[in-house]
Formats: sequence, C-alpha cells, structure tokens
Amino acid sequence: MGEMVQFQSNGREASGYLATPANGSGPGLIVIQEWWGLVPHIKEVADRFAAEGFVALAPDLYDGETVAEPDEAGKLMMALELDKAGKHMGGAIDYLVANDAVTSTGVGVMGFCMGGGLAIWLATTRREVAAAVPFYGAIPWEGVEPDLTATRAAFLGHYAENDDWATMESAREIEATLRSLGHRAEFHLYKDTGHAFFNNTRPEVYDAEASNLAMNRTVEFLHETLT
Repeated sequence: MGEMVQFQSNGREASGYLATPANGSGPGLIVIQEWWGLVPHIKEVADRFAAEGFVALAPDLYDGETVAEPDEAGKLMMALELDKAGKHMGGAIDYLVANDAVTSTGVGVMGFCMGGGLAIWLATTRREVAAAVPFYGAIPWEGVEPDLTATRAAFLGHYAENDDWATMESAREIEATLRSLGHRAEFHLYKDTGHAFFNNTRPEVYDAEASNLAMNRTVEFLHETLT
C-alpha cells in the first residue's frame, strides 16, 4: 500500500499518492489520472506498478476533488489550468528525481484518457522524461499542441478500436511523427475494445484480456527504457 505525500509545485504545496516497491527502490514513474481525479483506481494502478518494481507517484491535479459523473468530470477537465497542472506534474518529477528510492536516471510517465494526453505533453516539456505511455490519450484543450520535436522520450501507446475521443487515426499520426523524428514509438490498437478498457472499476468498458496485455507490454517497455 502507498501513502499520500507532499511536494513543492512552483512555490506552493501539492500532493500525490506514492507507491514504493517492497524492496524499497526502483525506477521512477509518474501516473497521471483520468478526468475523474485521483480516485482509488489510479492509486491501485500505482500500487500495481510498485509491485512490478517501480516507484510510482500519482500527482493530484484536482487538489483533492474527485467526481463520479461524466458531466462533472468533463467540467473539471475543461476547467483544469494546464499551467498549474504542468507545475504539479513537474513537481512530482522533481520529487522522484530527488528521492533516494529512485534508481533510474530518467523517469517514466503514463496516463489515461486526459492523463494520456498529458503524458505526451509532459514528455515534450520535461527532459527528465525518458519513457511515455499514453492509454487512449488525447488533449482536449483548444490550442494545446505538444511539440514532439522537443522530446527525448521513447513512446508506447495503447488505443481502443472503438473510441471516438482518442481515435486510432490520431494515435497513428502521433506515432508517425515521432518515428520521423527518430524516436522509438509503438502504438498498439486493441480490437473490440472501447475507451477506458483498462479501468477495472468500470465493468461496462473494462476488457480484462486487453488490459492484461497492455499491462505486460508497459512493464516490459518501462524496464527496458528506464535505467
């Protein structure tokens, strides 16, 4: 089980959920929430990656607020100040880099839905990010376009076949751009799945087979890229 921790975010205090491997150390990994907030599912994801050997930190981008209804989640997502969210995520990276439990020279970042888009964006704004794993990630904020020329990360993407929000066409476009720039990028399509297929707290969309495959691919990829 992990714990809530405090860290600095551009002069103010932010918080996040930190899960550490049983042996006390491992590569650093940022886990970015869906639009629901820092809900138990995201904490459980951090715990699962800690069990796989990573020091996983999930920053709270909504400062303690969580919601269960899509309309409320959409409002929170669109009201999110990207500058503040970026500082929270940057503070989380700084926390991991300074943490003696972290053995990697770079950190990984992964996220879901809104968080998947933020994972891509964060990889273009912080040079410490060596690996980025977006799950059905898209960026809904108008005018926000990640500068893919500015990243040094390797990318592994997981996208659903039936997803009108984070389409496979958009994923292929990002993948092609990254490859044209010389980056390692592999974006997977999971057939017969829909948006949020990894979320085991939502039985109407959860796909166990696709989720387990995505998990195994992600663990292998992160262990390969984070040294």
